[in-house]
Amino acid sequence: MADHGDVEYASAAGNDYPAHVQTYENFIHFAVVGICHIINVVLALVIGTVVGHWGVMTGILIVATIIAGHDLATGSRLPGAVMVVISLLLLLICSV
Repeated sequence: MADHGDVEYASAAGNDYPAHVQTYENFIHFAVVGICHIINVVLALVIGTVVGHWGVMTGILIVATIIAGHDLATGSRLPGAVMVVISLLLLLICSV
């Protein structure tokens, strides 16, 4: 095994490392945006069904979906995370 030498990925035929990295980054971005959106939907359902504030629930669902679409289109992750914090704050306010 030691007689074979090192594998050089940069010179291998058919190796497209930049495309691999970009695909990985896209997957991670989609996963983060999706998780933030799912958390927002669950929090909206809690606010609507458990607490009984249907208008707040509808507003969160609409705004969270718009923000998730914006995040997917622009490559940003921060607005989705901010929306999770806003949803948590609304849950706290509505449950008091």
